[in-house]
Amino acid sequence: MARIFISSDSTCDLSPELIEKYGIHTIPLRVEHAGKLCSDGVDITPTEIFAAFKADGTLPKTAAITPADFEDYFRSLKAAGVDEIVHFSISSEFSCTHQNATLAAMEVEGVHCIDSRNLSTGIGLQVLKAADMAADGKSADEICAEMARISDKVDASFILDTLAFLRAGGRCSSVAALSATVLNIKPCIVVDNGKMHASKKYMGSLGKALQKYAADRLAGVTVDRTRVFVTHTEMDPATVQAVKDIVAATGLFDEILETTAGCTVSAHCGPGCLGVLFIHE
Repeated sequence: MARIFISSDSTCDLSPELIEKYGIHTIPLRVEHAGKLCSDGVDITPTEIFAAFKADGTLPKTAAITPADFEDYFRSLKAAGVDEIVHFSISSEFSCTHQNATLAAMEVEGVHCIDSRNLSTGIGLQVLKAADMAADGKSADEICAEMARISDKVDASFILDTLAFLRAGGRCSSVAALSATVLNIKPCIVVDNGKMHASKKYMGSLGKALQKYAADRLAGVTVDRTRVFVTHTEMDPATVQAVKDIVAATGLFDEILETTAGCTVSAHCGPGCLGVLFIHE
């Protein structure tokens, strides 16, 4: 039986515990911060990003992994004695990371690159399913075929407490950000066909908006019961727990996993962002 490694860039937002449990291999995206090129989660953290923004309103820039770095990474995995690698990238609509991984894979035998068409644990859901399949003895081709089948079944969305970070990054207008603040609007952002767009808007406090959002996303759905993610940036633990309680009360999932978002998502969404992510049946 072929030995298969499941790999992802760091935007999958899986916790260290999940990475170890499922034997996932990761490569960090680059973050330009304070004149230095850092590695996501290695020498820069979301907390540092939020502190810098609070201090002077500046945001770091995220940068794709180069083809050369990908080739070195893939070769290092192959040197460990692996036969094939199934590698996941953040949606090609958000970054050239997938393109660079694909270019590198052309130079290394046995590497299969998958465009997740998603971000954060919308990628993580696919990565863990691939890991489950590899553990069950499925081939790389079978894993890739299943990922193609479920790609548009991944339900990834999140609520933002503030649009300030999107505004600072040029992803929404100053007028929209100000209006949301004044009217106390909490927008829901969804990922559809590899792109983000605004969906429903919630009014009131973040806690109440998140609870209504969670109930709405899980109403009348048929899901893959295996797992659901509650993924967030810096947030009050009690608020997160209230959302997890709503998810648990539906009885839809066998496992509820809580993770915190890495630097890429945090730099665009800011603190107080939370999503409930799962796969439709």
